[in-house]
Amino acid sequence: MAPATDSRKNKDAPLAVRWSGRLSLTPRILAVNVFALALLAGGFFYLDSYRTRIVDARLDQSARELNLLAIGLENAPANRAEPLIADYAAQTGDRVRRYAADGRLVADSFALGGPRYELRSPAQEEWQRHVARFLDKVVDKVVSADRPPDFEEPAIDRAQAWPELMLARKTGRPQAMNRYAPDRTFMISAAALLRDGTMLLATENARDITRTVRAERLRLGMVLAVAVLASILLSLFLARTIVQPLQRLARAAVRVRLGRAREVTVPRLPERRDEIGMLARALSDMSHALRQRIDATDAFAADVSHELKNPIASLRSALDALERVDRPDLRAQLMAIAQDDVLRLDRLVTDIAEASRVDAELSRTRFEPIDLGMLIERMVIAREARGVPRGIRLAFARPRKDIAVVLGEEGRLIRVLDNLIDNAVSFSPDGGLVQIIATVADDQVLVAVEDEGPGVPESEREHIFRRFHSVRPEGEAFGKHSGLGLAIARSIVEGHQGHIAIGDREDARDGARFVVRLPMAVARDPGIVSE
Repeated sequence: MAPATDSRKNKDAPLAVRWSGRLSLTPRILAVNVFALALLAGGFFYLDSYRTRIVDARLDQSARELNLLAIGLENAPANRAEPLIADYAAQTGDRVRRYAADGRLVADSFALGGPRYELRSPAQEEWQRHVARFLDKVVDKVVSADRPPDFEEPAIDRAQAWPELMLARKTGRPQAMNRYAPDRTFMISAAALLRDGTMLLATENARDITRTVRAERLRLGMVLAVAVLASILLSLFLARTIVQPLQRLARAAVRVRLGRAREVTVPRLPERRDEIGMLARALSDMSHALRQRIDATDAFAADVSHELKNPIASLRSALDALERVDRPDLRAQLMAIAQDDVLRLDRLVTDIAEASRVDAELSRTRFEPIDLGMLIERMVIAREARGVPRGIRLAFARPRKDIAVVLGEEGRLIRVLDNLIDNAVSFSPDGGLVQIIATVADDQVLVAVEDEGPGVPESEREHIFRRFHSVRPEGEAFGKHSGLGLAIARSIVEGHQGHIAIGDREDARDGARFVVRLPMAVARDPGIVSE
């Protein structure tokens, strides 16, 4: 089995080149699904605005709270100033400093026993915090976030070293400012001016803001990672269920196109009940029909070759003998044979051409509504006007108008009916009756042609529709028919989605009964009816 497998792989190798990743749907499916997740990644922009809102809210809060402390200090006795500052620092966790009007530091909550915060040195932290800070920088770079200035304690702690204090003195309103601590956490500072000219400064290391933002970023990152993984897996599954079957079908179609239709088995994918399964079965049926058409064409070519050889051989023999015969009566006989063979060849070529183009012309023809009752009546009247041989009578009971209506090509249907009537007339005895019946049953139009001839044996009823199969009545000269009439009739009827068959007469009398069944126009798609 292995050599056969290798041989098949080598055979399909040129086809595989056509299905490189540049042409495959797989990366396109992945790109579409991952692009949708890129919208989710936009949540990082939301986190930046979320962080900005938290910082702004904290700045406003610090400014308001410090302004309340300033009001309290203005209304409190001098001996209550430092206790108020210490209590405020204990409640808020801020470092509160008071500066004199000339900028000297006169009070500091750290010195008054209030809570102390410590600025962390990045060099002394664990690696996880280094990773967190790196991610902070990456996100800030991606979202183009504004970077606040770094926080540094002044070498000489005076009011002039703090910009927010100078701005509060200038405007007379509380001010707040945001800075980065050494570990990239936020330092929130607020400044307020008292009526006596002294100034307050509150600083806070707001690590909780950084922790909150990082926690939200971690949750969003986990959701995004899970979503990306799920999207990739689903995309690969989708690609496998779509791309691989399409590649199999395409390779089979290419092999059919390259002329290896007999070797190719187009996968039908019976387990697929979706559109791809429908496509697979349609391609399989199409390739099967193509294989049958190729076989039929080969058989037809062989039959044509065989049928043409007989009159050509007879014509050649007559012409060869004509050169050696001197008697006028024999020469006349040979000339008659040659003329009959020429007529037979002409008839064969004409019918062969007709048979070969029936299917192609029907596939391109736009069908029109045709009332078969009216059509058959006109045909019968025209045939009787020309004269029916041997006194044979034609009988047709026309159904009501617009009852037996089909969609079809009038010229082709006339050819079918002419063939059936000619066949019935040729097999009918002298003075016989040929009955033509048109009726409607089960959304079908039935046309029956009955004669009073010998009938067709049951063993021959299928064979008579084969090409070049001819069974003619006794006494008829040989070569008058090509044997293609009923084969052409069947091709035309099947091209109209109908069926033709032969059987016994319904009244059990001698004779043959041809029945043609065609779909009624109302049972077909009204969209293809001509305006």
